[in-house]
Amino acid sequence: MGHGRTRAIAFVALLGLGLTGCAGAAGDRGPITAPPSDEAVLTGELTVYAAASLHGAFDELAAQFERRHPSLDVQPITYDGSSTLATQIVEGAPADVFASADEKNMRTVVDAGLASEPELFASNTLVLIVPAGDPGGVTGLGDLADPALTVVLCAAAVPCGAASTTLLANAGVTASVDSYEQNVTAVLTKVAAGEADAGLVYVTDAATTDEVESIAVEGAGAAVNRYPIVALDGSANADAAAAFVAFVRGDEGRKVLASFGFGAP
Repeated sequence: MGHGRTRAIAFVALLGLGLTGCAGAAGDRGPITAPPSDEAVLTGELTVYAAASLHGAFDELAAQFERRHPSLDVQPITYDGSSTLATQIVEGAPADVFASADEKNMRTVVDAGLASEPELFASNTLVLIVPAGDPGGVTGLGDLADPALTVVLCAAAVPCGAASTTLLANAGVTASVDSYEQNVTAVLTKVAAGEADAGLVYVTDAATTDEVESIAVEGAGAAVNRYPIVALDGSANADAAAAFVAFVRGDEGRKVLASFGFGAP
């Protein structure tokens, strides 16, 4: 074999090692998943406003969506009570996508002419929670009427509050409420910290911490919240907004939502 051919083989071998090293470096950063060939390449930024109860699931969905579209930057998602988010959007907050925990607050945005075709993508139900060890001795929904207990609920304007009102009314219970919170996360936080003896949150929220215990509530199925999502008409990145909505409602999105305890819409 001639020296020229030997040098050529050695060069190819070194090139292969170099490519292998580059692949290893990329692997250290985590896999980059290219979008399917039939999808448009998405660029720019995407701003999502989502109900507080969607926090864990939407963080995961956003991460997967970014891996699918590596040229797109999904901004840190804004989470809060759906009524608060709807108000902010109507007042001009620069959101591209809005995911609400109920249809009523989505209607606020639609009626303001900012969205036209929201679609349902998930559902959720309430559960009674107490701090780990149940220091207040709570056994059921009727105990929320006991003024000796510290009870926290979501405010009526937010979806978890509206559902709580329905659930309590159906059960004939008048709760002795110490504080009303502006989102479900605040209720969970107070109970988990032992600042309250009991509260009502979504099943999905109760599952996020070992610092609370859940007590199933009879009739919870009659107060189901259904979650709509929409790409806002004034989105600065309409293609990315529409693609994210489709992703959330698609097979991959449903799998993520189900893994966090959400039901089908």
